[in-house]
Order: sequence, then C-alpha cells, then structure tokens
Amino acid sequence: MKIRRFYGKDMRDVLKQVKDELGGDAVIMSNKKHADGIEIIAAYDKEPESSTQELPKKQAKSVGSQPSKTPTLSEIIGDTGPDSLKALLEKQAKSALNESTTQIQVEQSNSPATVRKPEPVRQNTADQSALKEMRQELSSLRNILQFQVSGLLEQENNRKHPLHSYLVQKLLQMGISNSLAEEVVAYAPESADERQAWLFLLKLLANRLQTKQDDILSQPGVVALMGPTGTGKTTTVAKLAAQAAQKYGPDQVAVVTIDNYRIGAFEQIATYGKIIGCSVKKAQNANDLSDLLYQFRNKRLVLIDTAGFGQKDARLIKQLDTIKQKSCVNIRKYLVMQANCQYRVMQQTVKEYRQISLQGCILTKLDECYSLGEAISVAIENQLQVCYLTNGQKVPEDIQAADTKFLITSAARLYKKFGLIHTDTNNIKNAAVAV
Repeated sequence: MKIRRFYGKDMRDVLKQVKDELGGDAVIMSNKKHADGIEIIAAYDKEPESSTQELPKKQAKSVGSQPSKTPTLSEIIGDTGPDSLKALLEKQAKSALNESTTQIQVEQSNSPATVRKPEPVRQNTADQSALKEMRQELSSLRNILQFQVSGLLEQENNRKHPLHSYLVQKLLQMGISNSLAEEVVAYAPESADERQAWLFLLKLLANRLQTKQDDILSQPGVVALMGPTGTGKTTTVAKLAAQAAQKYGPDQVAVVTIDNYRIGAFEQIATYGKIIGCSVKKAQNANDLSDLLYQFRNKRLVLIDTAGFGQKDARLIKQLDTIKQKSCVNIRKYLVMQANCQYRVMQQTVKEYRQISLQGCILTKLDECYSLGEAISVAIENQLQVCYLTNGQKVPEDIQAADTKFLITSAARLYKKFGLIHTDTNNIKNAAVAV
C-alpha cells in the first residue's frame, strides 16, 4: 500500500484530484485544514491505470435528450466511485474487513496442525483516528452551516420587519432576555413609529411585571428571608426590623437567625437588634427554631435570617428542609437576589429555591446596577412577585416597597445611560426621558 498527499482549495477540489489520479479504490486516511486549503492523505494498493477518465458515449448522448437534474458527485468528478462520505466510510470498513480476513486465512493455512479460533476483526489505530477526525470535521461543518443559515434567516427577517428587529436589539441592550424580547416585540403595532413602539413595549413590560406593595410590614406573622450568600439578607432583615419597630414599636418585633456557618453572623444581627431595641435570638436546629417561634407567638412580626449558600451547596437542602418542617407555623418565604447578577445566575437561583413555596422576592443592590433588564426578565418569566427594593447600606432608609413604574423607568434610564453605544458621559442629560 502506498501513500500520497493531495492539496486543494476545498474538499471537492482535493477529492477530485484523488479520484483523477488514484481512481475510485483509493482510501482516504486523514484530512487537515490549512491556511491555504485542505490537505488529504490517500492510500492505494496499485498504480492507477490512467489519470483521466472520459464519460461513456451513451451517457454523453443522453445528456441532451433527458431533462436536467442535479448532478451527483461522481458525475461532477467523472468517476463511478462513492458519491457520499457514508459510502466512502463503508467502502473503507469493507476493505479493512477483507484484509483482516485474508490475514487470518493465511495464518490458518501455515499451521494445519493447530486449530485457531478467528479473532474479532478490529480496525487499526490509524483508521479509527482518521474516522474520528472526519466525524469531527463533519460536525464542525454542520455547526458552521447551521450558524450561517440562522444568520441568513435573521437577515431576511430584519429586511422584512426592520422596526421589530431594531426594537429587539434595544431590549437586549437593556438586559431583557432574548425570549422575552421576541415575545413582547411581536405585539408592537406595525403602524407606530420608533418612539411610540418603544413606549408601548415599556408599558407592556410594566403590565407583565408583578409587584406587592409593602407586603411584609403590612401583614403580621413570621417571615424568612432566603437566598445565596452575599445578597444582603442580614442587612435587609435589619432594615425591615427597624421600619417595623418605628411603625409598631420595638416590643412587637423579633429576629431569629439560623445562620450557624458564617463567622460573626449572630453578632452582626445582634448589634442591629440592640440599636433597634428588638429581641434577637439564635436557633441551632429545627427544634430550637420551633421553640423560639412559640416564644415569639405574640409578636406582630418575626423575621428569620437564614444562612447564605450557593446553589450547588448540599447544606442548602438541609436548610430548606428545616424551613419545611416548620411549615405548620405558616412561615412566609421571600427570596433575596442581587439585581446586578447575571441572568443565568438568577434563573438558577429561582430554580433551586422553588423547592419551597415563595411568596415573592426582594431585589437588592440597585445602586450597583448597570442594567435592570436581567432582574425584570427573571421576575416576569418565573411569575415571581417583587416586594421590596434596596439601594444602599443605610438602615433603615435604603429600602422601599417595589413599584412597577419605578422599576421599568429605572431600567430604561440605565439603558439610556450605559446601554447605548453612542452614549457619551459628557452629554447625558434628562435620562429619565426614556419613559
């Protein structure tokens, strides 16, 4: 068996060279991409009889008489070899099978006294490596083609509906998820101009966003704030406790922490409790939590500060189970999320904490946001009610009840300030005009 290398600008050109010079019995061993084109290594058993082949006269005559049809690879190249990569691979496997069978027969004929069992036929390492590389290249080409086709479809859609495409891009730059942006833009009126359509979309987002007005402070009972580490749960508990103490009196408010993992967690909330004047206790387990909730049964508001864990931390499940065990006390659970988190992070957070019933969510650190579309998208897509917003570290000033108009206006303002490519920090004036 002899080896030859062929070079060409693309796969069709190189395959044509292989078939022209080596014939249809040549086996493709490997193929590689280069800056100038494609390199193929082919193997053959014997010298090709001729470098070129002519079409049969009968076939040439029938071309003019029959209706035109899409030519196959063999017709284009001028050979009767396999027309597809699948056929080429089958031919290569068949050749390897015949070669292995011949070798077994030779070994059996050389030793007649010994009866050997035929060994399973296996492709050699070079063949397997070549097949693997070809499959990888085909997979890569398929992904590229799919990307190109999707790009062509998007260009066609942009040509037919330029206003809709422009509005989708604006929503994406504002932080709205792609699926939600496509959904709301579909309702935009075709006859409206750019500004009217933009105002229509903002109003539609406001209608889709659900909020609760001062739900925790207005209703008595037990409230647990839950969420990943670093979201500001302890500070939010202190803000709510301080506002409740101002409204109903310090003796009507109590705080319980079940954060037994973070160093200084109890000392931090206890310091807030001394300043506010309310009771602060620590629960080591589910039984302690049950006893404390019974002890504070006459309080108007009991706030539970939970430990912060990552979504993949096994201790999160243990904490959720502790809350579930006390479901008979009717604990209202609220998810605390950073408004400046990535969209996927917030989606995964909601998914993990959906194991328990959530009454709503609290968005923190609005003062650190460069866009609010991600948080708005997560709240709308998960039908999660937003109850409170925090925008600083001051206790108890930097917290307010969630308002739909304020959230959408803030998202549009941040988009106008940071999302637009042409925005210049020296020329930002009247950012609130976005709504």
